[in-house]
Amino acid sequence: MTKALFLNCSLKSSNEESNTEALMKEVITHFNKENVTSEIVRIVDYNIKFGVSEDEGYGDEWPEVFNKVKQADIIIIGTPVWLGEKSSVAKMVMERLDGGSGLTNDKGQYIYYNKVVGVVITGNEDGAKNAASSILYGLTHIGFTIPPNVDTYWVGEAGPGPSYIEAEGYKNDFTMEHAKIMAYNLMHFARMLKENPIPAEGNVVEQS
Repeated sequence: MTKALFLNCSLKSSNEESNTEALMKEVITHFNKENVTSEIVRIVDYNIKFGVSEDEGYGDEWPEVFNKVKQADIIIIGTPVWLGEKSSVAKMVMERLDGGSGLTNDKGQYIYYNKVVGVVITGNEDGAKNAASSILYGLTHIGFTIPPNVDTYWVGEAGPGPSYIEAEGYKNDFTMEHAKIMAYNLMHFARMLKENPIPAEGNVVEQS
């Protein structure tokens, strides 16, 4: 069974409606058709400390989220755009993922090998491609595989205005088409890597 984990890096807790999560759910509709199990984690619902390790000690709830990451085949980072950038929560998640990147799998490769990643972005200003490029580069740098066309976004007009839900972003053909393309490319690559993992030759981590 292929497992997808959505890390929603909205600044809102789960008692508030999230535009980013609404677009994530469009991706999930495609996963459901192909029997991919999906889970959404709203990061701000957890007490996650700043840091660059897999466990920052007493009270840190990142290990609970990190365990879900380790079990997933597909990771999708969702973020709103603020000041043309990914959210501060998304930045923190990347730092915490980086903190665990020195761990290895049973073949001695970096732990994120054979996991694929994509990005979902919403906002009412420009910056989606900038946010997507920084997230995708950062995650491939620590071992994730990036299939083609795995950034899905919706942004409204510049300045204050309606966001994805209020503006009925689901009616945007470009966004919906890319949600579908992203979902299927992530599934295709996740399944390929399960059946034919990246060979260990040449990329086993040397332990000092």
